[in-house]
Amino acid sequence: MPEAGLPIRLSDVAARAGVSLATVSRSLTNTSGVSPALAERVRGIAADMGYVTNMNARSLAGGLASSIGLVLTNIADPYFAEIASSLIAVAADDSRSVQIAHAVTPEDVLAQIKIFRSYRVGAIVLAGSGYSDPATEIATGKELAAYEQSGGRIAVVGRHALDASAVLPDNIGAGRAIAEHLVALGHSKIAVLSGPEQLNAVGDRMRGLTEVLGSRMVHISQHAFSREGGAEGVRELYGDTLVAGPRRRDITAIVALSDVMAVGAFSELRALGVTIPTDISLTGFDDISVADVISDGLTTARLSTQHIGEAIFELTCGENTQRRDIEIGFTLIERGSTAQP
Repeated sequence: MPEAGLPIRLSDVAARAGVSLATVSRSLTNTSGVSPALAERVRGIAADMGYVTNMNARSLAGGLASSIGLVLTNIADPYFAEIASSLIAVAADDSRSVQIAHAVTPEDVLAQIKIFRSYRVGAIVLAGSGYSDPATEIATGKELAAYEQSGGRIAVVGRHALDASAVLPDNIGAGRAIAEHLVALGHSKIAVLSGPEQLNAVGDRMRGLTEVLGSRMVHISQHAFSREGGAEGVRELYGDTLVAGPRRRDITAIVALSDVMAVGAFSELRALGVTIPTDISLTGFDDISVADVISDGLTTARLSTQHIGEAIFELTCGENTQRRDIEIGFTLIERGSTAQP
């Protein structure tokens, strides 16, 4: 045993268990070469002694740390924050840590991947929409391929032009469901507040909407996936005031391509004196945590961030190391922001 006040070392666990350092290391990292019964006994002894794995020492020894590097395109967006929270929770249950990085552009993403590689994390996850132009992610793909060859595991969320396991939210189906809901209510003149067109998530959600709405979609504007982007979309649609009325008086519903945009649109509509859903219906996507508290609640398509986080962990830390995809379904959540026109 170490002296009082000193941390428990791997050699202390080995001495107590009567096994080699290599056996303790393999047992604690679930590496092959140790029988399940012995590995369980060693882990039990380590837990009783209060041993905590030194991830930095493991990295310096030449291996990869059992941490996950998570790259988010917008850390301020509740959708991505909730994905991160879900992943952190499930990783903690497996004694793993999650390191989070914020990257907006493809160049930012590439830089963060290189940083995570220098930290020798055990897995790298890109949680953000891929780009419609495959050329945008060529450099990222090469960097991830080199990382994977060194023993790391990778996963992406959403469609990417990357050779990697993927968590695939059903954005197309969610778009169809939102559109069918509005058509069933009787809306025939609908505006869409879209995000950047180069993002796959935007393309998929627009595809689902277009398949159902067709010519009912009479106004489309592109803005940032943010509250301000939603507010800008409303200002574009209505002008700065209602003195002259909306530019399209016949529009009875607005679809924002994210809940964050919908929240911005809601705030701007309220400032203009527009009542939801009496004057106009409003919908979003994602079902972030605040979607059920604005006014009478936001009608939206829920793409479970909890399931996305769990799927990320399964692809990067699960026993099945084969490259594969996990599809995430949606649920249409009908609340008070939509009604008959």
